[in-house]
Amino acid sequence: MKKIFLFLTIFFALAAVAQQDQLAQNYFDKGDFDKAKISYEELLKQQPGNGYYFQKLVDSYQQLQQYDLADKLIQDRLARFQQGSVLVELGYNFQLRKDDSKAKKYYEQALDKIRKNPNEVYNIASVFERKVLIDYALQAYQLALTLEPKLNFNFQMAMLYGQSGNTDMMIDKFLTEAFENPQNSIMIQNQLTRFMTEDGEATFNESLRKALLLRAQKSQDIFWNQYLSWFYVQQKEYGKAFIQEKAIYRRDSESLANIENLAQLANEEGETETAKEIFTFMLENTNDLDLKIKANYYLMEMRIAAAPEKDYKTIETDLAALLKQFGISPYSLKLQILEAHFVTFNLKNPEQGKAILKTALDLPLNKYDLADVKMELADILLYEEKFNQALIYYSQIDDDLKNDVIGHEASLKAAKTSYFKADFSWAQQQFKALKSASTQLIANDALEYFLLINDNTAEDSTQVALKKFARADYLLYQNKNTEALAQFQSILAAFKGKEIEPVTLLRLGKTYEKLNDYNLALSQYREIIDHHAESIYIDEALYFSAEIYNKKLNLPEKAKPLYEKLLFGHEDSIYFIDARKKFRQLRGDSNL
Repeated sequence: MKKIFLFLTIFFALAAVAQQDQLAQNYFDKGDFDKAKISYEELLKQQPGNGYYFQKLVDSYQQLQQYDLADKLIQDRLARFQQGSVLVELGYNFQLRKDDSKAKKYYEQALDKIRKNPNEVYNIASVFERKVLIDYALQAYQLALTLEPKLNFNFQMAMLYGQSGNTDMMIDKFLTEAFENPQNSIMIQNQLTRFMTEDGEATFNESLRKALLLRAQKSQDIFWNQYLSWFYVQQKEYGKAFIQEKAIYRRDSESLANIENLAQLANEEGETETAKEIFTFMLENTNDLDLKIKANYYLMEMRIAAAPEKDYKTIETDLAALLKQFGISPYSLKLQILEAHFVTFNLKNPEQGKAILKTALDLPLNKYDLADVKMELADILLYEEKFNQALIYYSQIDDDLKNDVIGHEASLKAAKTSYFKADFSWAQQQFKALKSASTQLIANDALEYFLLINDNTAEDSTQVALKKFARADYLLYQNKNTEALAQFQSILAAFKGKEIEPVTLLRLGKTYEKLNDYNLALSQYREIIDHHAESIYIDEALYFSAEIYNKKLNLPEKAKPLYEKLLFGHEDSIYFIDARKKFRQLRGDSNL
């Protein structure tokens, strides 16, 4: 019975302390320092050796500018424990009172503690850091390293140099730590990325690039090629990253995994020529069946995207040859799906496309492969205007993989199907739900269609213009570009000055781009820039125009002011970051 009573007494005492601790913290967090002071005084009486309560009470006194009370508390602590970290607290209390000479005296005494015992640095430097006494914290670490070179404070010192604005030393310390302890590389890269994405990134990126190149030249260690590849990927300079990956592969040819990832990334970012080069390299350097199929798939996909109609017959022959080479199996499924898509959307033969996919459905497929086949089958049914059948397949995929990216993609396609068949009310509900999708591309796409329907329903409750626009969009989906152009142009003629006009101009511009008629594309975008500057499509018109001048017409001087206009007038644009990078390139920033 006595043991139970003792246990209950201890339990309730601890519970009371915990409750009081939480109350004190709440007072402190809310800035009610008078009440926090009283609470922490009581807690410290109960646990006089508790360093946390001591610190919070000192902080409360200092927030209330009760420096004498803080001084007495710190002096008592110092007399009792003789800790170097308490000397820093004492010095800081004098610093708050503007007595810099006494503050310096105690800071130096704290450093003397490290001279006597380098292991004291852990507590002393951390207090210097907490008080944002960066120079003293660095002195503490440097002093300890001088006395005991085996200690390692690269990461801590790098962070401090970063806080002080000395990014060159920060880079040096981070890279030294990464090389000495490669297991910390990802954490260090995350820290470096923070600086690379801030406004002053141009100078920082150049410093980091030079530091990496210098280390690569000095040591010839493959580690620095890997780091340079990572750096160039952050800069979206995939060609330069590929140079580093090739150097790595020549010295360690065990795997092409990194090169494969780089190729796919370049392809996703629209760096087609670089992606082709990398995939071709993969084909030349592997006997792995899966890699060969993947490389051929992506090369063929890019070829189809850029091909004029006169090349379709050759492509059809080459696709058939690839499938004959690799066989009809789950391994070659992506090629089978690509062939089905090509014969439907390019050769206008949906029956053949469906036949290819129905053969694929008989293969032993996992749920993701099955979803890919069903998705393409639904796309072909949609192409044939069999809207309800397409919706059934999209719904099946969404049900089977509800929380997966492919499930969200199926939901988006289902919403677009409803939009194409002018069921705007149902489509709007689906687009609204998808605006918060975890995948940014899906969320952006959903938002675009949500606004399109919303804006053009508010102005015209009969939705006449929107129905015509949806039909034109559907013709684009079917790859019937000439018919789509005629439909968009008729919308412009019939609804001049209406809400639908700027988005119609935008669609015309993208369609002309697709047909490589860049001057006509530019004229549509110019109409938006000159006459619809308040529309939500202005940032796209600026960006797409700049891209044509920069990439297609090789007229960078005309691209630069368009990027600049986007940067200074549309900071919330999804194209802002890319436009900033390209503007800096054209401006001639040294790191680019």
